[in-house]
Amino acid sequence: MGILGDIIELHQGGKIETMLKHPIQNKEDLAKVYTPGVAQVCQEIARNQSKAYELTTKKNTVAVISDGTAVLGLGDIGPHAAMPVMEGKAALFKQFANVDAVPVCLDTKDTEEIIAIVKALAPTFGGINLEDIASPRCFEIEARLRAELDIPVFHDDQHGTAIVVLAGLLNAFKVCGKDITTAKIVVNGLGAAGLSVAKMLLKAGATNLIGVDRFGAIHRNEHYDNPHWNSFATISNPFEEEGSLSDVIQDADAFVGVSAGNILSIEDVQRMADDRIIFAMANPIPEIDPILAAPFVRVMATGRSDFPNQINNVLCFPGIFRGALDCGAIDINEEMKLAAAQAISSVIDPADLNEHYIIPDVFDQRVVELIRQAVMEAAYRTGVARHVLTPEIH
Repeated sequence: MGILGDIIELHQGGKIETMLKHPIQNKEDLAKVYTPGVAQVCQEIARNQSKAYELTTKKNTVAVISDGTAVLGLGDIGPHAAMPVMEGKAALFKQFANVDAVPVCLDTKDTEEIIAIVKALAPTFGGINLEDIASPRCFEIEARLRAELDIPVFHDDQHGTAIVVLAGLLNAFKVCGKDITTAKIVVNGLGAAGLSVAKMLLKAGATNLIGVDRFGAIHRNEHYDNPHWNSFATISNPFEEEGSLSDVIQDADAFVGVSAGNILSIEDVQRMADDRIIFAMANPIPEIDPILAAPFVRVMATGRSDFPNQINNVLCFPGIFRGALDCGAIDINEEMKLAAAQAISSVIDPADLNEHYIIPDVFDQRVVELIRQAVMEAAYRTGVARHVLTPEIH
């Protein structure tokens, strides 16, 4: 049948299903699960809406919301074609963190309509995972929903990538004997993921960070049509470097690519400082071929599973939501994201760190629990946790 045939067969009928927690085997069971018994539960919740967290699936259920406009590297393929990815995301939530997730693909690209639909759905869920929504609409959608809902809202394409990149970079700097606060970092590609990566690195202590897009380095002496670039320019590129990627990569300690394949040359790499760190995360073709770059690079990471140091969002989102749900968080704030990155970084013992092992494997069972604990502690510390609830992950 071949690999393609195996993949198609695996997707027959979808990848997820609904299971019963309690069997319905007789009229007595039916009367408890449904009418008339269920009416008593409804009345309990009507008197106190917070009871929905105890008496329904809300406390452990996340909606995976997409409009299908930025799916993987496929672009705008629409809601029907996006569904296999959202089902996959739901499967990963369950597999890694025992979070029940429901894929919801919306047949609209209208920002206000998406916001209204998600707000209307919110009573059903304990959290919202936004997925594969094109930039720049994704920024407003997430910001509005975070402000207007009392459950955590998280755009994984932005923040999941940023968290895992930060975790990997913290360890890469340790391997190279460098420090994020003094390193020169170039982030290439300033879409949703790139901007989020750059901002998280700044929040983690980076001071000399330059963002680059197809027009060159972003700096405060220029006015851009993209308002997000204008605001970003005010907090980055402190020495106001201008020019192309090849210009500003001079003496850089780290390159982080969230852009396109084969845009970084060997000559660019050689212009960097010694003990070079390259995170080339474009998929399926990285910004530079890892094999060609190897002789010139100290630490190399990609988004691919066939090279060491894979930067994979699966390391992040299950644990983030597990922690947020377990403490009843009303938001996933910057402190929680930073805590998640530090937790991922801490999985690897310093004695085990090396050029080919700066980020844990997605199947490392320590990852979700460490993120969960760190996220809950940050939520309590910053006042966004509703309660103390720490069930074990099964």
